Amino acid sequence: MNGLQRLPGRYTDRHGAQDVVFESDGRELIRTTIRGVRFEGESMDALGALSGEPPAEMFRFLDGDLCSCLLEWEVPLRVDVAGRDTRAGVLRCALRLGDPGPAPHRGLDEQSLTVALRLDGHTYGGPAGHDDFEAALYDIQHRLPPGARLRACVACAWSDYSPAGHGLMAGLACFRDAKDRYRRVDGKHGPHGIFALWPERTEHMQETHLCGEFEPRGAHGGYRGPFP
Repeated sequence: MNGLQRLPGRYTDRHGAQDVVFESDGRELIRTTIRGVRFEGESMDALGALSGEPPAEMFRFLDGDLCSCLLEWEVPLRVDVAGRDTRAGVLRCALRLGDPGPAPHRGLDEQSLTVALRLDGHTYGGPAGHDDFEAALYDIQHRLPPGARLRACVACAWSDYSPAGHGLMAGLACFRDAKDRYRRVDGKHGPHGIFALWPERTEHMQETHLCGEFEPRGAHGGYRGPFP
């Protein structure tokens, strides 16, 4: 449990709402307890019960993951302002996980992420939902005042996604232990392609995480390009 960040949140489904606390290591671990049941997963849309699925009347699941609910939580997020100082903001997140769709597709009938950044008395974020945190944080960055930039892994010089794609969150690879090689990444393939460097990634991070080796993403954008 040491080193886990505690994020205030709320769980809502057909039975009602409950305040909860999400515990996150900033990487690929999220934990919470809802109605006395312990849940854990690598992402907010992949939370499974640790002791097996509880009775169906308590929750709904799709392939072992919690669904048919609304998850809300807050994440502290730093913002660099005009190159002079760093200010503390709060990212308010809401993830709606719909009902299981009909067989044979087995997907959710709805999944939508909405985020908004509260900073210096203002709120930045659009009403429309997003598919993942990458898109949501890009949208927020575009809405910030000139000179303001997110200070988080998604905006770091050493982070990149796999060309194979990524999920809702936590699919952002960190290359802080291979900085010299990462600076030379120029596409997918070849000696300087992201696939050649991929085995040297340090770890995967959540987009909102921040470590002591953060550097703003500049003109060189690796495989995924600059931010925003």
